[in-house]
Amino acid sequence: MKKRVIILGSTGSIGLSTLSVLEDLRPDFEVVGLAACKSGKVVAEQARYWSPKAVAIIDDQAAGDVQAAGQGNWDVFTGPQALTQLVDSVECDIVVAAVVGAAGLPAVFRAVELGRRVALANKEPMVVGGALLLPLAKKSGAEILPVDSEHSGVFQAMLAGRREEIRKVYLTASGGPFRTWSSEQMKMATLENALNHPTWKMGPKITIDSATLMNKALEIIEAHWLFGFEADQIGVLIHPESVIHALVEYADGSVIAQMGAPDMRTPIQYALTYPERRPCSAAQLDFATLSRLNFEPPDLGRFPAIRLAYEVLKQGGLAGAILNAANEAAVSLFRNGDIGFSEIVERTEQVLVRHEPMANPTLDDLLAADRWAREEVSRCMSC
Repeated sequence: MKKRVIILGSTGSIGLSTLSVLEDLRPDFEVVGLAACKSGKVVAEQARYWSPKAVAIIDDQAAGDVQAAGQGNWDVFTGPQALTQLVDSVECDIVVAAVVGAAGLPAVFRAVELGRRVALANKEPMVVGGALLLPLAKKSGAEILPVDSEHSGVFQAMLAGRREEIRKVYLTASGGPFRTWSSEQMKMATLENALNHPTWKMGPKITIDSATLMNKALEIIEAHWLFGFEADQIGVLIHPESVIHALVEYADGSVIAQMGAPDMRTPIQYALTYPERRPCSAAQLDFATLSRLNFEPPDLGRFPAIRLAYEVLKQGGLAGAILNAANEAAVSLFRNGDIGFSEIVERTEQVLVRHEPMANPTLDDLLAADRWAREEVSRCMSC
């Protein structure tokens, strides 16, 4: 039977790559739902091609383009709850979660509650609500499979042994465009500099996160929830070539590395077809062109975001939601030219320090913390 797929965030870089993968997986897979926050014309074009059962778009104005293009051929959900309505209304086997920010969080929770396989590309569900999401998945029988290249790498390398035999995992990072820049140089970095990633082609927000290494900080938190590792079992290595995506060290000293070309279509396809592996049109690794592989520890003085990840794991509660939202708001300020590059992590840390801890928060508590943190970043402008 065909696998039915809903893509939350179909217009972003992961969504577009997912559609490229699904083109190759036809006729065994079909798209039954598409969703985006805005970009109505792009979603309408995708819907005309894929003929889904329904389309969800949060922005009411952009919804007009989708409705006009559909002419009744697909249902259209609009407004803040549109993504959740799509997941709730359309039968599917797999939900690809690729919406940047907290906007897609309720829809992911609903997909898990319904027992779907969730191919998790965005970090927010685990960073913000991992403590709630995992028990929900256990109860419903939902599978949560990572799409992030690093977490997919850990997931694959863990198949080499038993969970209790693992000593430590390492997530790799390219180091971003500022790997060799001094702190003083980074203070003067422009938006153009920050978006000039050396190895990956991604959306602007995640590209800036890679420049600050906040992306890696969020991945540390996500790895804790996805795989159940303690903070001291999760390490980071700077690896400029971006060929090794993760390493898993076992009790006997053996280290299993997952390698591949820096192309997101490979981990996307693995999450869709697991446990099966199929030929993939993604770029293939050419060992003849690899002269050397380099590794170095991250410089926490120049890249303090990594330190914040371990602080979040220590605090628990609302800390993940605060870190994620504050960073997202600070990145927006940087993109608008309101703050400098180095201020992104500085303001994020200020907000994390100011928040009131709460044990065992509910989803509503987490969403409220998300809103507070975004507002607090702006208030810090006048501090």
